[in-house]
Amino acid sequence: MPSYAQRRSRSGTGAGAVRARPIRRRLRLEGFPPISTSTAPSDSAGHPGDGGGAAGAAAPEGIPGPAEASGRRRFLTYLLAAPTLTVAARLGLDAAAPASARAAVRAAAAAQEASAPPQLLGLPGIPDVLDLGDAMILAGLPTAHLLVLEITPTGRAALHLPRLEVGQGLTTAIAVLVADELDARLTDVDVPLSDGRPELLFNQLTGGSNSVRSLYDPVRAAAAAARARLVTAAARRWNVPAGGLRTADSAVLAPDGRRLGFGELAADAASVVVPAVPATPKSADQRRLVGRPTGRIDARDIVTGRAEYAGDLQIPGAAPTVVARPTTVNGTLKSLDASVARAMPGVLAVVQIPTGVAVLAETFDQALKARDALRTTWNPGPVADLSDADVRAKLRAAHAPFLLPPLLTPYLDGEFDFAFVNHAPMEVLTAVADVRPGRAELWFAAQSPIIAQQTIAAELGLAQGAVTVHVVRGGGSFGRRLFFDAALEAAQISKAAGRPVKLMWTRNDDMRHGRMRPASHHRIRATYGLGQVLTWEHRVATVRTDLSHGLGEALTGAGFNLSVAGISLAQAFFLLTEKNPYDVGIPTQLLAELPLRMHTGSWRSVYSGTVRVADEIMMDELARRMGQDEVAFRRARLRDAAGRAVLDTVATAGSWGRPMPAGQAQGIGYHDENGGRVAYLVELDATDRANPRVTKAVVAADVGQVINPRGLEAQLTGALSDGISVILQAGNHLDNGAFREGSYADFHYARQRNTPTTVEIHLMPPSGAPGGAGELGVPAASAAVANAYARATGTSPRSFPINF
Repeated sequence: MPSYAQRRSRSGTGAGAVRARPIRRRLRLEGFPPISTSTAPSDSAGHPGDGGGAAGAAAPEGIPGPAEASGRRRFLTYLLAAPTLTVAARLGLDAAAPASARAAVRAAAAAQEASAPPQLLGLPGIPDVLDLGDAMILAGLPTAHLLVLEITPTGRAALHLPRLEVGQGLTTAIAVLVADELDARLTDVDVPLSDGRPELLFNQLTGGSNSVRSLYDPVRAAAAAARARLVTAAARRWNVPAGGLRTADSAVLAPDGRRLGFGELAADAASVVVPAVPATPKSADQRRLVGRPTGRIDARDIVTGRAEYAGDLQIPGAAPTVVARPTTVNGTLKSLDASVARAMPGVLAVVQIPTGVAVLAETFDQALKARDALRTTWNPGPVADLSDADVRAKLRAAHAPFLLPPLLTPYLDGEFDFAFVNHAPMEVLTAVADVRPGRAELWFAAQSPIIAQQTIAAELGLAQGAVTVHVVRGGGSFGRRLFFDAALEAAQISKAAGRPVKLMWTRNDDMRHGRMRPASHHRIRATYGLGQVLTWEHRVATVRTDLSHGLGEALTGAGFNLSVAGISLAQAFFLLTEKNPYDVGIPTQLLAELPLRMHTGSWRSVYSGTVRVADEIMMDELARRMGQDEVAFRRARLRDAAGRAVLDTVATAGSWGRPMPAGQAQGIGYHDENGGRVAYLVELDATDRANPRVTKAVVAADVGQVINPRGLEAQLTGALSDGISVILQAGNHLDNGAFREGSYADFHYARQRNTPTTVEIHLMPPSGAPGGAGELGVPAASAAVANAYARATGTSPRSFPINF
């Protein structure tokens, strides 16, 4: 197997570079002895403690069961035969957090045994015990040991990342973890993206704000294992006790001043089977990089154009390709006359695929001109007779009725509509495919490369192993690249044309035929009395969300037998993500789905982006109905101290309640999910109701251990832009089965002029393991904007975006 250093040298462009035909890497773990290192000594009851520990006995083969895992906390490391030091870390079920792991197993078992009606009764507090991220971590445990870190002869540390970088700064966060644990210079760490690796099963899915949560312990374990072997190799070379050596600046240092770089020790360290020092990850007080603001490791490459996206790849012979698409969603081709297009300069081929007509040419300009010259007629799609008003009517009709409140019990009702919303990532979808007899090779930004590989292999009639998926960085996603529409089309076109293709979706393609956050309608009824909220009923009706990107398989892998529980995949997702964080008496949540044949997908924060926004608007209105301050009302009902601390911080820092001029107001929003909590306080000027503007935002967040504060601040700021957009101005209209918006010119996502000039972000002190942050801010930011608009205008907005 060629080493990372050899592959990197041939690429000529540094970490993350993509060559025309990369060599496929396969890790062979069989036959190498496991080395067990306990990360915490046991107490008198046999339970792990918090301190460091020494090497222990080898663990049994396989993933430990719940009982065994809860009794021990250990890492297993595997030595691979290679000219460089390569390690993989294997965790027991409780490696990240024993108590939560045990609770997760209990909750998973309970969920399996529960029966549920066709519309799911949202059991309060389930995400507090087991949330979606926990389920994804459980699903990935059997293959957590396949995370690979390589130390090259040149002294570079390469962590092969089985996730996708889409601008969220994940590669930087992982590089920080590796550098800190290994005592390497951050500039010596590379984080190349792994090709699709089917042996990872459910452990190569980027989504659910789960990447840092799931990788935190495996990455640290791999780096600690590598450090222990490097120290052992240096001790052998110098013939000194390993315990007296230390590591710093990508080197092992002796007390007498001698120094050996990691690269000089890589080959010797590869032969170390049993390290002479514990392979124990560092304690919090030993870290020097984690928690320190750090610039992105790829920032210079991005701003100078050196970073490569799918559209930048120069795959030999790949013809620029575009597709003519139906006039309505999911329409089909009725007739085609391609004679004019075939005769145009540079045109190489015109081929028909299930979703349209592809044109291949020597340049994209020629392909686009030839596509426009096609003479086509289209059969209407399955929703050609529907527009926004029709969808809203169907959603309203899908609700179950409210329970009747007790006689004379006061109550407050609210109904809310949310429009379809496009993901609209800055980089349009692009995929390169080279399909030949008996094999296929693809390059694209893939959040779910294993499912993509399986689907494309089935479409082409190939074995899964005959399809290679090279994962390329993506220019934004927000959930869009969980689906691989462009890659599937590229494979179909390449097979039909008999040559490699580089397919590009135009912005218009993705706006009108891509994935959308589904339109939804919400009904909420809260009853109250004697200063208390007695019940909270939330009915959610949404166009069905397509979740066929591997999540169902992951939940099954985590122990959820959905068929036994009698619930759908969407209902399981809803159950594991949606909760009301307040004490509101008896809460219930029902999900009803409208099965329209439309392209939908997981838009950043999925259900929470509408469910929790509606909840937070109702919290404001209920507080005013009951004569209480909106922040004090929330604070009195938040169920945990960490949430109250976040709310207190944002209220104090944002001077909640300060006098505002007429037409201006503050708004508050709170959300907790994926192990994190956040509150947004915004100030909004609505003196011009047609052009309301957020003028200031204050954010407070607690996501446990923060890896890179600068990256977290960027995520929270991006969530603010999303909240401003979807509440005030950004959405997509459905007109007779076709989406009206076709570009950023008419899809009104927030521009710089719409964003506040002042944004303050306050991060709470580290508390526990890292939580998820990628989606956390969107519901709270959206709710804060909606509540500020309501207070500034004295209205109760019910349809979003407001200016639509």
